[in-house]
Amino acid sequence: MSYFEREEVIVTRDCPAVTIPYGSPVTIEKGCSATITQKLGNSFTVIVEGNMYRIEGIDGDAIGQEAKEEEIFVPEQPATEKTIEEACWVVLAEVFDPEIPVDIVNLGLVYKCHVTQEGPDNFSVLLDMTLTAPGCGMGPIIAEEARFKVLTIQGVSKAEVNLVWDPPWSREMMSESARLQLGML
Repeated sequence: MSYFEREEVIVTRDCPAVTIPYGSPVTIEKGCSATITQKLGNSFTVIVEGNMYRIEGIDGDAIGQEAKEEEIFVPEQPATEKTIEEACWVVLAEVFDPEIPVDIVNLGLVYKCHVTQEGPDNFSVLLDMTLTAPGCGMGPIIAEEARFKVLTIQGVSKAEVNLVWDPPWSREMMSESARLQLGML
């Protein structure tokens, strides 16, 4: 399903969700009619009664989709700071802004990925990232998803995400493929 294909569904059970763009937790009630507008990464974007919500992949069954469990990502071996950093970029490309059908890496939102080896098979990761707009209510949710994704990498025991605003994000930071996908060339 691409970003623009919509699918009408009936919610089969009470389902936790987050309002977009405010990031407030809510429950979508069983029996509601919903339109799935995006299913990218490990979440779904739906519209219910004119309001937009994000549903985590684990709750996909509530909208007739396969529940998406997070899996451990095994980086190339041997695990080094370099292979863990490469793995970080791979898993971060699975994190999407729920309003935009492009991952945070191609949007140019991740500024820095610093990996430190703490022990033989133990790494910590520090990310600096930004948002498309400073007032984005989804910012903490996107940052937490990025942190969680990095923690799915085998060998990563600690991950921290700093939201930074310098330099300010601009569409020039997007990859060429992202600009093409969004019609911004």
